[in-house]
This record gives sequence, structure tokens and C-alpha cells, in this order.
Amino acid sequence: MLQVLSHRRYRHLFLAQVTALVGTGLTTVALALLAHELAAGQAGVVLGTALAIKMVAYVGIAPVVGAYASRLPRRVLLVCLDLLRASVVCALPFVTEVWQIYVLIFLLNAASAGFTPVFQATIPDLLEDEGQYTRALSLSRLAYDLENLLSPMAAAALLMVMSFDVLFLLNGLAFLVSAGLVVSVVLPSPQAAEDEAPSVWLKVSHGMRIYLKTPRLRGLLALNMVVSAAGAMQIVNTVVYVRSTLGLGEQAVAMAFAAVGGGSMLVALLLPKVLERVRERPIMLAGGALMTVSLFLGLLAPGFVGLMGLWFLLGVGASLVMTPTGRLLKQSCHPEDRPALFAAQFSLSHGCWLVAYPLAGWVGAEVGLIETFALLGTIALVSTALAARIWPSRDPMALEHAHAPVEHTHRHYLDDHHQHEHEGWEGPEPHRHPHYHPVGWHQHAFVIDGHHTRWPS
Repeated sequence: MLQVLSHRRYRHLFLAQVTALVGTGLTTVALALLAHELAAGQAGVVLGTALAIKMVAYVGIAPVVGAYASRLPRRVLLVCLDLLRASVVCALPFVTEVWQIYVLIFLLNAASAGFTPVFQATIPDLLEDEGQYTRALSLSRLAYDLENLLSPMAAAALLMVMSFDVLFLLNGLAFLVSAGLVVSVVLPSPQAAEDEAPSVWLKVSHGMRIYLKTPRLRGLLALNMVVSAAGAMQIVNTVVYVRSTLGLGEQAVAMAFAAVGGGSMLVALLLPKVLERVRERPIMLAGGALMTVSLFLGLLAPGFVGLMGLWFLLGVGASLVMTPTGRLLKQSCHPEDRPALFAAQFSLSHGCWLVAYPLAGWVGAEVGLIETFALLGTIALVSTALAARIWPSRDPMALEHAHAPVEHTHRHYLDDHHQHEHEGWEGPEPHRHPHYHPVGWHQHAFVIDGHHTRWPS
């Protein structure tokens, strides 16, 4: 897996990702302490509201940035967003009111909602080989899992010698280092989308239309709901189950969280070899099934060892779904549409979390944890079944399909779809002029675009 780091430009971007992740992990701990300092007994309410604001920023901002990312220089955009994130976290130590936290959290996560999809869409342009790209996805998954395990421990160690305010400043420094690593490499120029949408709304919704018209991606959306249901149960209710139900201490809470990360890391290490022989669909559906089983086993009210086993299984299932996601997105669009499609995935997947988080918290607090296992397990079961239903078991890249006759105008090259005469005034390719497509029937790698607006039946 580490062989992919021999690619210099990817290595610098990966280090930028890791640096930003470590800094963000420190801020997660510091934000909880800041909320407690400002709101004391209402700290949970403040953190819950901040989490909701984070998801709203993710859902609302990502499609807007994705719509225009192909028209902006990537390196400049990523560096500016890193600098904005650094400025915001460095302002957090100076807040004196809770509402100021909410404003800064929105700005911070709005910048992240722009940065992450553009960053993710850049990697397949750097690593065009499918095997290398798969290893990069696994390495990225491993980085997320290690951050979840190590950042709390690093924060605890730092808090022994400094106040929590300094953690925000360290995160600001991490974003500056990330920006420096991005500046140190030349990134591929974004390819402008062929079709110029006539309105802002059509530009913003472009990635969503590709996503929701592609059967395999509709299946991915259902599996995103499974990941959110299982993840919300684990993130929101682990501390409640371990401390209140089992009567154990903080160390047991940390071990339970580590079990999830352990399962996820195991899959991230093994999956690249598996994906060389097995397609994504059975692997990802197996992940959905494992998470569903994990939730329903919670109905047995397991002890601590049993809970560790369930959470390990949940981590395995989540990684089976999340790690190959980038491959599906890459397969399902043209290179120029990647920022918009990755932004759509970012927005829609966090929309699932926006539903799952309050369900896990409210039902767990008002009804009970066993009932929450049952509800979220049912959601996971239905979503996995739906994914299996709407994602065809036979899903070839090349599809035979018919084209209706059409006359339109857009930027294009002379290619399989554009075999028309020119009069000399049209200019160099790519160019735009009115042109006619006769009725046709052919077969090629199929994605949703300006010439293919619906999936063949």
C-alpha cells in the first residue's frame, strides 16, 4: 500500500490531508472543553447544535463549490480554503459567547465542505492507474481511522502541559502546513465541463443529477444511510452504553471506540488486494449487511466484550462501504465532472448523517438504547435491501444504447459523438457552435452527461 507514496505529488497531498486531520482532531477535543467553559451544564446542547451546524454547512456548501471548482485553479482554491480554516480556528480561543462558536463552526465547516470534495476529486487525476488509486483510497481510510484513535490521546498528552486554547492554535498551524504542502506541488489543471449550464441552479445541481441518475450511485446513497445509521449509534451512544448501562469508566469508552477503528483499519489494509479480483458491489453490500447484523446484535444487550465485538464488526462493515466509494465515483463521470460529483457524494452522505445523528440521540435519550438499536438496525436493513435492489447485479461499464436526434450548442471536440462538418469559422477545439446529432445506436463506457441524460433501461 505504501508504494503509492513514491508518487511525489500524491505524497505531498496525503501529508497535507494527515496534517489537517491531526489538527482537526485536536480541535474536536478543545471545542468540547470550550463549550463546557462557556455553557457548563449545557455543554452537550452547545456541542449538539455545533454538530448540526457542521452538517448543514456540509450539505449546503459542497454542491455550490463543486459546481464552480472545475472553473477555478485547484491549487489556489485549496490553499485559500486552508488559510480560511486556519484563520477561523485561531479565532476560537477568543470567543466569549456561545453564538460566536456557532458562527465560527459554520465558517470552518463551510471551508471544509469546499476543500474536501475538490481534494478528493484531484487524487484520481494524479493516480490514473486503478490499482494505485485503490491503494490511495485505502491509505486515506487508514489515515482517518488512525486520527480517530490517536488524536484524543495526543490531545490528552498536550493538555497536561498547556491549556486547551493552545490546541486551536496548533490546529491553525496544521492548516498552514497543509497549505504549504499543497503549494509545493503542481496540480493538474481542472477540465472545464463541456456543457455550460444556463442558470446557477443547473450548475449547482449538476453533480446531483449525475449522481441520482446513475443506478450504482443510487445504491451507494442507500449504503451511505447504512453507514450513517450504524455510525451514529456508535458515536452518539457508546459513552452512554458503557458509562450508564455497563457502569464502566472512561478507559472502557476509549477501548470501545478503538474497536471500531481496529475493524476499519483491518479492512483498509486488506481491501486493495481483494478489489483486484472482486467488483465493488458484493463487497459494499457485504459491508451493509455486516453493519445491519451488528446493530441487531445490540438487541441482546451485550456486555463489554460483546460490545467490543459488535463495534469491531461495525468498523469492518463501514470500511467495506467507504473505502471503494471513490472508485465508484471515478467510474461514473467524465474527469471534468469529478468535482461536482464528489461534492454531491459529500453533501448527500452528510445529509444521511444529519438524519441519523438526531435519531440516535433523541431515541436513545427518550426511549432507550435497546429500542435505538432496533430502529437504526431496521433502517440499515431496509437501506441495504434497497441498495441491492436498485444497484444492478450486472453493472458493466460499456452499455449499448440509442440516441434520439438532437440539435444543440456546447463546447466539444471532434470525437465519436461529433462527426459533423465544419465551415472554418468555428475556431480551434474545443469550440462551440450549433450542431446536429442524428439518431444513433452504439456501445461505449456510459456515464450521465450532456449527450446521455438518462440511464439505458
